[in-house]
Amino acid sequence: MNKVKIGIIGSGNISHYHLHGYKILPNVEVAAICDINEERAKAVAKEFCIPKVYTDYNKMVKEENLDGISVCTWNSVHSPAAKAALNAGINVLCEKPLAMNAEEAKEMVKVAKANKRLLMVGFVRRFGENAKALKEMIDNGDLGEIYYVKTGCTRRIGNPGGWFSDKKRSGGGPLVDLGVHMIDLLRYLMGKPKTVSVLGSTFNKLGNRSNVKGVNFYKASDYSDYNDVEDAAIATIKFDNGVVGNIETSWTQHIKEDVLYLEVYGSRGGATMEPKFQVLGEKNNYMTDMTPLIDPALSDFQNNFDRETAHFVDCIANGTECLNPGEDGVELMKILDAIYKSAEINSEVIVN
Repeated sequence: MNKVKIGIIGSGNISHYHLHGYKILPNVEVAAICDINEERAKAVAKEFCIPKVYTDYNKMVKEENLDGISVCTWNSVHSPAAKAALNAGINVLCEKPLAMNAEEAKEMVKVAKANKRLLMVGFVRRFGENAKALKEMIDNGDLGEIYYVKTGCTRRIGNPGGWFSDKKRSGGGPLVDLGVHMIDLLRYLMGKPKTVSVLGSTFNKLGNRSNVKGVNFYKASDYSDYNDVEDAAIATIKFDNGVVGNIETSWTQHIKEDVLYLEVYGSRGGATMEPKFQVLGEKNNYMTDMTPLIDPALSDFQNNFDRETAHFVDCIANGTECLNPGEDGVELMKILDAIYKSAEINSEVIVN
């Protein structure tokens, strides 16, 4: 059987999670890697035994006979890099967010369809066992009619700096970096309803906080004090199935500790997916707390990426229906655009 040949565009931190996933698949060959930082690309190529190194992705997609590419670049490069690959007849797994805005995302989907190639979005949290279990419960009606969902990912201090905090390259701050995952989970768990309206606010009160001493946190490889994105964002999202969702996210905030949570409320029961999986309801007229037995390792970061890259390869090799199609990335970008617009005009935004 011929191996699926994969290329990587961008050799930063997130690419290592993709590469681990590809390397454990016996039917995959990672044939080439590209980065504008040639030294870093060569170091990653040596670590993962990748034969070819490029600094121009346009050259790579023309010269290499690739079946698929992972786009792991700055957000501002997602669209041009993905379209270059798609136009070269290569399937694409693009990191989240799909693009800098909804219009860019729509154009990427259009290019994928025109070339009859797969455009998959890196909504990696969908592949966790906790997300899988909760979605099955919701789809089976175990929680009854879902009416409210709230979620958040907030940090006491954790602005990565570098390209992350440069709006020209990232498109935004923690809403784009962390909020993307949580908002996508809201939609995905409920069967991907359409968004009706958004009321959002963003805050830029604390800045980079590079002055803080005594703690360590993740910093981008090109870390600097420059910061022109939000510290935190909150939003209320109304969906066409009647569900209301609340989201909050921050890179830096005066809170006791970092928090990750996702809670779902239904007419027959409620569930908490994060930080601990629990199902809450009633049985025999008694309130009950139930904790499904799920191995936490099946929902950790690398495991989710391993499942995501395996699914991408399966879609390429076997024509399996994609769990994360580009259209889902467009819908997510509509929500992000609406939150930023709502914050700008200090009013609710209707989403078409």
